[in-house]
Amino acid sequence: MMIRTAALALLLVSTAPPALAQTSQAHTPLPAPTSLPRPLPPIPAPQDVDYPGTIGIRVDLTDLARKVIRTRQTIPVRPGPLVLQYPKFLPGNHADTGPIQLVSGLTVTGNGSRIEWVRDTVDPHAFHLDIPAGVETIDVDFEWLTQPDNSTWRVVMTDEIVNLQWEKALLYPAGYNHSRITFAPSVVLPEGWNYGVALDTVSREGSVATFAPISLEHLADSPMFAGRHYRRVEIDPRGEDVHLNLVGDTAAAIEITPEWTAKYENLVQQADRLFGARHFDRYEFLFGLTSRLGGIGLEHHRSSENTAAPNYFASATPAFGSRGLLPHEYVHSWNGKFRRPSDELVPNFNVPTQNSLMWVYEGQTEYWGDVLTARSGLGTLEEAVVNLAEIAGFYDQQPGRAWRALQDTTNHNLLGYRTSNPWPSWMRGTGDYYREAALIWLDADTLIREATNERKSLDDFAKAFYGVEDGVWEARPYTFEDVVEHLNAVHPYDWATFLRERLDAVGPDAEAPLDGLERAGWRLTYVDELTPVEKRMMGGWANDFQYSLGFTLAGGNRIAGVRWGSPAFEAGLGHGWELVAVGDRVASAEALRAAVTAAKGGSVPIRLVIKRGDAFRTVELPYHDGLRHPRLVRIEGTRDRLADIFAPRRR
Repeated sequence: MMIRTAALALLLVSTAPPALAQTSQAHTPLPAPTSLPRPLPPIPAPQDVDYPGTIGIRVDLTDLARKVIRTRQTIPVRPGPLVLQYPKFLPGNHADTGPIQLVSGLTVTGNGSRIEWVRDTVDPHAFHLDIPAGVETIDVDFEWLTQPDNSTWRVVMTDEIVNLQWEKALLYPAGYNHSRITFAPSVVLPEGWNYGVALDTVSREGSVATFAPISLEHLADSPMFAGRHYRRVEIDPRGEDVHLNLVGDTAAAIEITPEWTAKYENLVQQADRLFGARHFDRYEFLFGLTSRLGGIGLEHHRSSENTAAPNYFASATPAFGSRGLLPHEYVHSWNGKFRRPSDELVPNFNVPTQNSLMWVYEGQTEYWGDVLTARSGLGTLEEAVVNLAEIAGFYDQQPGRAWRALQDTTNHNLLGYRTSNPWPSWMRGTGDYYREAALIWLDADTLIREATNERKSLDDFAKAFYGVEDGVWEARPYTFEDVVEHLNAVHPYDWATFLRERLDAVGPDAEAPLDGLERAGWRLTYVDELTPVEKRMMGGWANDFQYSLGFTLAGGNRIAGVRWGSPAFEAGLGHGWELVAVGDRVASAEALRAAVTAAKGGSVPIRLVIKRGDAFRTVELPYHDGLRHPRLVRIEGTRDRLADIFAPRRR
């Protein structure tokens, strides 16, 4: 059954409201702001009951100069204790990243009088109030102080574009599942602007757009890209349900050619053929062509937030990662949103999320995103192979597996949301449950193909696991056991052991999961010369000495990304040293490449002069294997299963 927004809203508001969950507590007036602190009542746990009434929310996006977003909410209430929560665990962030630090000016009134609030002393995302007798609705006003640069939080407002993420611009009553709280949203836009969003527009009067009532769960899953320069492009080969919503820094940035439109139509068609069902009433790609808005690639059930360079459509070959972004986020509609890990399916945005199945949620999405990039024509087979070579080379040379299993990296966001560190090769992190996990799914795909004489593949798993209940866009949870069961239905095998051996591998002898490459008819090797396509895709190749000396030469000849255990590491080099000289030559990437090449097969060490602050050192690196860059080469006489996997499906 197709669950559409209007029908959902009607269901929510027509249900007879039960007693307000929070009125079961005794009425205890809150202390005045000048009182000494005392224990506050506990925050009510979410219950699977309807919140009585509909919460109005109007978000004003017009203060572009100061980059301030203003919110007014009208919340039906009853007398007694009330806790309002600011979303903390944000979907797609897999961590407690709700930017409560940017909420200011919080003011609550009822019947024209101010109602004081007290912040919870344990959870700063919660605000306690006492609603006086006779007050049936309260007005809640506050500002979201968005940031002028990307140093801490990404930029979401520019003079040309606003990226509204509703969950960062609202409060909601504690004690209820977010699927049982109904919001009636509207926005105030800058004059002359238009927008893309997966909400149903009820009216547009001047600068005010009003949308159909919707649950908090789906409101938070329906971001908006609004812009001075906007275009909506139909890309659904089956009808009118999938669109590109383009916003740009300039009008020229959103000038899409018929060739690009055809590729995105192919993407939608190839996804239909892969999964065999859709789990949305419509899908809105929100695509910002901008250098001013903060970069993003974030999944939602019926839309996604994406950005690329302003010249994306004008470029002959935009970055492969940019071309693969929309396919990746589109796959999430099936994997992560419709089929969702059971420990990600929490009752509201302030219940902690767990990430134990990120290697499916993100890892298999990474795999299918790369596959659909090639099948749609957004990328070529050659580019797909080069991309796999980069991934394989990185994990083939990653020392961090000696102490940390891939499974543990799924906790990385909870340890500190995408925090940087100077030793990524040793620490491991977020990217591993994307890219290393993608190698595991390639391994599974090729195993099925080989064992069934090409009659079955991971495509069959995708259709059986994700391609059910066509039209339904309510989440369906899955567990590790569910994944194993569906793999066994495609091809009987000890899939539980197969997965756990790769996820839990740890120790000095643990190896990267490269079996799938060899089974696909390809072998990882290292070369000292690159093809034009490899140079284009490995954009920093000229400064990349990761697989030789063990570091990258960054701007200003600064040493960065020293690989743990590499020749550079063993010589005592760390992040931030400056390369001053290579032998008797002034430092440069060219001089360093020449020195590495000259030392190949010899016995004379490579001599470097380095500087940190006012201290200089001379180090000698006993390295003689030449320049090394990863490449996949065909294994003679084997079937090319990568060509099979990346080939477009005809039905």
